[in-house]
This record gives sequence, C-alpha cells and structure tokens, in this order.
Amino acid sequence: MPAAPEHGGRPQGGSEKSAAKRSSNLKIRVMSAVVLGPLVLLAAYLGGPVFLAIVIAAGILFLVEWLSITGTDRASGGAILGYAVLIGAGLAFHVGFAAASIAAILGGALVTYALSGFDKKGRWAGEGVLYSGLAVYALLSARSAPDGLLFVFFLLTVVWATDIFAYFAGRAVGGPKLWKKISPNKTWSGAAGGLCAAVVLGGGLAAASGQDLLVRWILLAGFLSIASQAGDLLESAIKRRFEVKDSGELIPGHGGIMDRVDGLVAAAIMAAILGLLAGGPLADPISGLALG
Repeated sequence: MPAAPEHGGRPQGGSEKSAAKRSSNLKIRVMSAVVLGPLVLLAAYLGGPVFLAIVIAAGILFLVEWLSITGTDRASGGAILGYAVLIGAGLAFHVGFAAASIAAILGGALVTYALSGFDKKGRWAGEGVLYSGLAVYALLSARSAPDGLLFVFFLLTVVWATDIFAYFAGRAVGGPKLWKKISPNKTWSGAAGGLCAAVVLGGGLAAASGQDLLVRWILLAGFLSIASQAGDLLESAIKRRFEVKDSGELIPGHGGIMDRVDGLVAAAIMAAILGLLAGGPLADPISGLALG
C-alpha cells in the first residue's frame, strides 16, 4: 500500500551518508507506492472475485508476518488453520453468509489458541487470526455495500492522506513526540497534520461525489484517521515488544505487508464496528453509518 515513512521531527545532525541513505530509501518507497497504488485502486474498482482474491491474499500475508513476529512457525498446524480460516471466511462472505464468516473467524481464533495448549505464543497466534480475519471481513463488507466503491476509495484516501501528510508535517514542524517509547519518530505535529489532511481530502472526495451529508463524512474521516494512526502505533508496539524493525521484506523500501496496511486494517475494522454498533447488519455494516 502506498504510504510514507513514519513521521518525525527534523533530523538531529547525522552524516551526509545517512542523509543520502534516507533520501534513497524515500525514493524507493515512492516508486513502490506509484506501482502498488494504482493496482490497489484497480482491484477496488473491479470488486467481485478480483477484490476478494486481493483481500484474502493480503490477509494471509498479514497473518504470515504476524506469526513470524510473534514466534509461531508459519507452517505449524495453528498457522495453517489460520490461513484456511481467512480463505473460508472470505468465501463465506462473498457468497452471502456473513454470519458464517464471522463465526469462522471467531472459532478459528479460539481453536488456534487451543492448539497451542492455551500458552502465550498461541494467544498471539489466535489474536493474529482474529485481527487479520476481521480485516478481511471489514474490507469485503465495505466493498459490497450499495456505495461500496465510493466508501473503499474514501477509506483509502483517508488512510493514505493520514500516512503521507503525517510524515511530511512531522518532519517540517517537529515538536513533542507522540509516544516516544513505542515509536520514537512520530510527533504530535505529524499526527495533527495527517488528521487535517484526511479530513480535507476525505471530505473533498465525498463532496466531489455529490454526497449530501458532508458533516457525517467529515466526522467519519477524522475518526478513521485516528483509528489508522492507532493501528500504526499498535504494530509499532508489537514490533518493539518482539524487537523487530520491519514486519518483512515483501515491498522494496516499505518492509512487509503489515508495515503498509496496519492503518488500513485498523480503520476498516473500526468502520465496520461503528456501523454494527449503529445498527447495520452483519452483511452490510456500513449502512449503519447512514452516510446517505
């Protein structure tokens, strides 16, 4: 997923060599984003089996990296069960069995935990199945909504705007750290910059598409931007807990799939939860948001 590096303040010194390395890494990230961004948008536009396949594949890669970070063998029985759960949950939702999809995710997470004898490593594995499974459900349910294409584009706009503008605002302004212990480069100025950009661009997309309830869209953009940043911090906390720098090396300059979709996963799940709490059905939680 296209996104900028972690946001932070101005570099405090450092050699020309390190500065050149940062510049080169940023260029690689930008080039990767230029390639991946249109592919993600195309999959969202096409929807149907194409979007289903992309979401399930991304969910499995996400789970693979989660298991690697938290110490579970990617070829263990619990891991294989987790992959099967994601495939089954995705297919179940695709053919119209939303309740079965959720049941598979919850049951699969519990069984994964049980297979380890309910130890700490198994708990992490079960949580990985739950988190990645809910992400698959949330993204598929968002795209299948009556205005699903618009909502997915809105979601991507909010998340990408948050990441990109948080990075540049943080570097330009600097200032107090957001949560130094977990992610030492992130700043409050970056978080605010990302939030403002998400509200402006997300609201702008809603306005350009002719939506009437713009205040709801703008408020939702702010909420999802915060959720996206929380998801980013969650992944940072997990990597710091297990002393891992990147979740993987799948994407040049970006690290692994978790490094790129942590914000999107959190925002999509929170959108689905909010919709369900507001009265949306399992098959279409976004309708509960009453966006028009």
